[in-house]
Amino acid sequence: MTTLVIAEHDNASIKGATLNTVAAAAAIGGDVHVLVAGANAAAAAQAAAQIAGVSKVLHADGASLENGLAENLTAQVLAVADAYSHLLFPATSNGKNVAPRVAAKLDVAQVSDITKVVSADTFERPIYAGNAIATVQATDAKKVITVRATGFDAVAATGGSAAVESIAAVADSGKSSFVSREVSKSDRPELTAAKIIVSGGRALGSEEKFQEVITPLADKLGAAIGASRAAVDAGYAPNDLQVGQTGKIVAPDLYLALGISGAIQHLAGMKDSKVIVAVNKDEEAPIFSVADYGLVADLFAAVPELIEKV
Repeated sequence: MTTLVIAEHDNASIKGATLNTVAAAAAIGGDVHVLVAGANAAAAAQAAAQIAGVSKVLHADGASLENGLAENLTAQVLAVADAYSHLLFPATSNGKNVAPRVAAKLDVAQVSDITKVVSADTFERPIYAGNAIATVQATDAKKVITVRATGFDAVAATGGSAAVESIAAVADSGKSSFVSREVSKSDRPELTAAKIIVSGGRALGSEEKFQEVITPLADKLGAAIGASRAAVDAGYAPNDLQVGQTGKIVAPDLYLALGISGAIQHLAGMKDSKVIVAVNKDEEAPIFSVADYGLVADLFAAVPELIEKV
């Protein structure tokens, strides 16, 4: 039994979600291999070889794989799939884009968003926005799985010494083409990897107030900034800051929810945080049901005071 983890990378380094996915693969048992498919991605392949628990890295290098187009990456995975019992993808935007294509081509049922490995064919995954946990058994001979990163502790990025095997890159499918990429740059930690997150909700009232209240506290704490869907829909914060079922799933050491009522959609994305602190003037707000520390107060008075004391 051998598991293949499809690495998420930028052709130079390995993204953090890959380390969590390797942890899930290790829990399944057997050998763990990693596929690094990209262009001029030798550095990423070498980084993958150092991941603890990985026994082999498959390195496919070609122009068709440079930008991670789903059709080409799917073909690359299928080219090596016969040798593996399990194919694991991080449950990120990229992973969710490729895994269903692979499952469909293999004519198997995908197991999505697993948070625990019970056995080699049985897994736990959240349903109903995380309010229930389903235990599912995959009876297909080959299993295609996406892994929720917050469900598994990341393995060490160093300490391994896997062999790197070069494999032929697939030809361009011609079904899609890369046009452009606009990448937002920030000195803050990436939201899904941050140890501390300060999130704001609709109660902030405007984009100006969101920046005025949330940013100074995040600066003081060295934190990433998040937002509820209501705040994003109202235009207070950009889409890539949304935390929740339809946004990003996070599990930092500390999550501060400021002016967030705690709709089920939002709770599904952050309730696995180790410590949750909520500030809301409505003492009946659902956010208090998951908060470790709750303060019933006007956030416009409480947060500046908190900033002074940090």
